[in-house]
This record gives sequence, structure tokens and C-alpha cells, in this order.
Amino acid sequence: MDAVLDRASSVAGAAAVIVLLSVHGGLSIERSASSQRQNGVNTAARVPACAGAAAQEWFTDCAQAVGLDFVHFNGMSGGYYFQEMMGSGVALFDYDNDGDLDVYLIQGQMLGRGKTLADALLPPRMPLPLTDRLYRNDLEVHPDGSRTLRFTDVTKGSGLDVTSYGMGVATGDIDNDGWIDVYRTRLGTNQLFHNNGDGTFTDISARAGVSHPGWGVSASFLDFDRDGWLDLYVGNYIDLGIEERVCRSGSASTRDYCGPELYRPVPGRLYRNRGDGTFADVSDKAGVAKEYGPALGVVAADFNADRWADVYVANDGQENLLWMNQQNGTFKNVALLSGAALNGAGAALAGMGVDAGDVDNDGDEDLFVTNLKGQSNTLYINDGSGHFEDQTTKWGLAAASLPYTGFGTLFFDYDNDGWLDILVANGAVFVIKALADAKDPHPLKERKSLYRNLGNGRFTEVSSRAGAVFQLTEVGRGAAFGDLDNDGDMDVVVTNNGGPVRLLLNNVGSRNHWLGLRLVGGSPPRDALGARVGVFRRDGPPLWRRARTDGSYASAQDPRVLVGLGAATVVPRVQVIWPNGSVEEWTNLSADRWLTLTQGSGKK
Repeated sequence: MDAVLDRASSVAGAAAVIVLLSVHGGLSIERSASSQRQNGVNTAARVPACAGAAAQEWFTDCAQAVGLDFVHFNGMSGGYYFQEMMGSGVALFDYDNDGDLDVYLIQGQMLGRGKTLADALLPPRMPLPLTDRLYRNDLEVHPDGSRTLRFTDVTKGSGLDVTSYGMGVATGDIDNDGWIDVYRTRLGTNQLFHNNGDGTFTDISARAGVSHPGWGVSASFLDFDRDGWLDLYVGNYIDLGIEERVCRSGSASTRDYCGPELYRPVPGRLYRNRGDGTFADVSDKAGVAKEYGPALGVVAADFNADRWADVYVANDGQENLLWMNQQNGTFKNVALLSGAALNGAGAALAGMGVDAGDVDNDGDEDLFVTNLKGQSNTLYINDGSGHFEDQTTKWGLAAASLPYTGFGTLFFDYDNDGWLDILVANGAVFVIKALADAKDPHPLKERKSLYRNLGNGRFTEVSSRAGAVFQLTEVGRGAAFGDLDNDGDMDVVVTNNGGPVRLLLNNVGSRNHWLGLRLVGGSPPRDALGARVGVFRRDGPPLWRRARTDGSYASAQDPRVLVGLGAATVVPRVQVIWPNGSVEEWTNLSADRWLTLTQGSGKK
């Protein structure tokens, strides 16, 4: 059956401009992918995208050049408030349905009773008032295949100009009207914003029934009961209480941030979508309120291949949770029995960011969790039935991650070779003595990490080769992944606690072929979150990916699926397992373009 080709609209904008490399085919079906390539390298005319691109960095920070001028404010004033060192997330989503990804960034506020901005140790570096920021992507694709990327700040009047202390964000179409809505976690009562389809959002939190008070961080939209309506799982962190706790490190005279072990953990919340714009809190009925834990990372995937969505939760300092869907509206925590609660040594680690993906190309969902400095991150390999083994050391990921505290992360194929790589946004949560001694006002800075999947059961760290942005030391927190310029490779937006946003523009993915798929169902069409797609090649095993917006830390991803094909130019067969369990196929798809696969239009 035929697939539908997506075309991104060109919108004029007044923000900063950046001209990108021409790509092979991109969104234009009239252009030939092979005509622009020689020996697997893009040979079309190149214009330097921003500083460093001419030198062919793998990733170049282009945030300022394209108009992303957001700077996070954490409200620190010397009181070492627990909240201030956490940091917030970012969402990549197409809020205006023009075919490209827009950017929504979550902002903090001043902390401390009676404190004002004059007391801030890291004063705001953006216009007041301090609000979340929504940036419209005004991507232009030119006739020669080159493209101009620019963002326009459209926050004012959008309804997303929120002024409370924000943490995370999840995105999904809650009412099946074809427009993506926004769920915002925060210190206090979380918020649900309905997309009105005219560039504005309305806060419907109270009416929708998803405004449970607490400290939410990461959340996931998923259809756990397969009824065609997106439900919502919210990971809650801790109960801060009303007493300020004072913690110290090293000598008794050195003030530092406290850890979550001093606070009461709280359960997550599960909300079932009623289909009328409201949700029912089914946390108790579904069983997820039975387990308490300081949740920071949440991801939904089918871990045991039964075609029902499960939920994995990364807890900070306590056992992780694996909520296995019982197919009757309830969940059972099987993390300990499945091998995904602790690391291989039987220790509970300080889980922050999390993702699920098929890292070994064997057709199932593996897990990756970022942890505290000195613990190493954790890679859990799935045996196909939902049982996991900690293979972090075997895959070469242990020693390289020991010096860092990881937050935002994702499996993504940055070089489009068909193997999922890993990026980690690092940043400490306890004061780094050397930085404090050097009078650094924010002594939590670390560099980012990039790990390349070698395709032989091993990763190698390639951060030193990935570009100057990987040598910056910052307090990395959120990370959202998506193809911002629609050129067929994955870009990354990273938020920094108390620092500027970074846009890591991918310059290397175009050296290989790719296939981009938007999986949609319903009328009007909407992203089929939870759908799994198998890309069957002439050589090698099928590549299994899923449509989702969750994962990482406090952030929302591109809902589309981007699959690296290496040297392949044609995909003989694509199979989609839809969220309701049905299966369809498409055949003989050409590489190097974005396609839309609509449920009901494939071969059953």
C-alpha cells in the first residue's frame, strides 16, 4: 500500500536565521536521493550552519543562531533549597500542525520565603517576567533542498506563559482532535493545557481531573487500556514537607544540597482518559499507588511482547519500578523479579533519566538508566520476555560514566547506521569542591557524553569527537530528541540548570540513508503513541522502533520514528503493530524521506 508523504510548511519569521545543508530527498518527493550523494556523502552545496559546522563537527550548538535564547532560572539564593538543583525539561512538538517541531521550555522561579530577584546568585539573563517559553519553528525548505531554520518566540498570549516553578513536560493529543496538548509538571499542582488549534492553549487542569498536588517531574502519555484515548502516568518525586533541611558535605562547615533519602517518597499517579476531556484517577484501582518511590524518569513500552503498554519508573535512591500491564486495567510491579529494580550488584541507584529501545537489534525493548556520579549508568538487556540483565560493564558503559551524574538521555541513531547510540546530559547534584574552591557560583558543572553503538555488543565513548558543545561544562538536565530541520537525522535540545538552552544540530546523520515515519490513526489523524514499527531490510535483522514522546528526564520527544538505514536505499517491508494490537504492512518504501503511515491504509 502507498504511504502518504509529509510536507512541511514554510512560514516567514522574524527570528535569527540559519541556513542548513541540503539533504537527499528530505520532504520533496520530486528530488532524487541518489543524485546528491557520492560514496555515501552528501555532495549538495553546503552553507555553514553556524560556528563549527564548516569544520564538520558531528553536532554544533546553534541555539542562539536560530533564535532559541532561553536561559533557565533556578531561584538559588544561598539557601541550598533542594528544588533549585534539579532543573527542568523541554518539549519538541508540532503545536501548529505545520509539519515541523516547535520548542517549549520550562522555567523556574525565585525560591525562599521573602526572597526577591535581587537575592538571586544567578540573576535572570532574559527579559522579565520569568515564564515558560514557546518557540515556533519557521523552517523553510528551498527548491534546491537547502533549508533555513529559525525560531520565533510566540510565548506572549499563547497561554503557555506560565509563571510557577516548572519541572517537566509531556505531550499528546488527549481529546483526539488532531492537535497536541501539553501536560506540565511542577512544584505544586500539575497543569494540563488544551491546544485550541489557533496558536493558543487553555489550562483545563481542574476540569480534566489531573491536578493532583505534589512534586511531579516526568510523565508519560500512553493508551494502557487500548481504547484509543491517551491515558497519563505521572512520576512524583518526594514530599518536601514544610521543614527546611540542612545538609553538609566534607567538613561540618560545608553546606551542600540534601538527598531524597531525607524526605518521604510518594507514589505515582495513573489517570484513565474518559474520552470526554476528563480523566479518572485510577491509581489505587490499577495498583500503582501501592509502591512509593522518588521518581525522576518515566517511560512506557511493551516490555514482554504482549502488545500492551507497560511502564518503567527510574527512582532516585530506591528500587526502580516495572509496572507490567495485566490487560485488565491493573498493573503489577515485577521490577525485582525481572532484574530491572537494582543493578547487577544488587544495589538501588540514584536513577534520573531513562529510556527504552532495541539497543541490540533483537526485536525487544532494552532499558538505560542514568545515575549518580560514582555509580555508573545502567544498561539492562531484555531477553524478549520482559526479563533483564545488567550488562553495563559488558557493553563498555560503566567506567566511562562513573565520573558524571546523568540526567536527560535517549537511545537514538545519531549517525543513521542502524544501531541505537546514547547521549547523556550530565550535571552534578552535590557541590563539586574544585569548582567551589574556584568561586564558581554554580559548582555543579559537568560535560555531556555521547556513546556510539559499535554493533558488536559494545559502546565506545566518542564525546571528544562530537563537537565543541560536548566540551562545555554545564549543569545538564533535560534532553529532547527530534529532527528539527526535517533533514533525516536526530537533533537534540538540552536544558541546563541555571544556564542557556543548547540546540545540538546533527551534521553527521546525512552520511547514511534513513527512513522517517509518522504513525497516525483516527480522523482527524493523530500520532499513534505506543505503535511499534519494524523496518525489514534486505541485509540484517529488522529494526524495531516505537512512536512515543516520553523518556529522558522531564522532557517530551519527537513522536515520529526515524530509522537509520546505513547504505540501504530501499526498504522491502515495513510492519506496524498499532496500539490496539492490530498489525499492518507496507512494501517497497524508498529511503531518505519522511512518510506518514495511517492506520487502516496498510495490508493486513
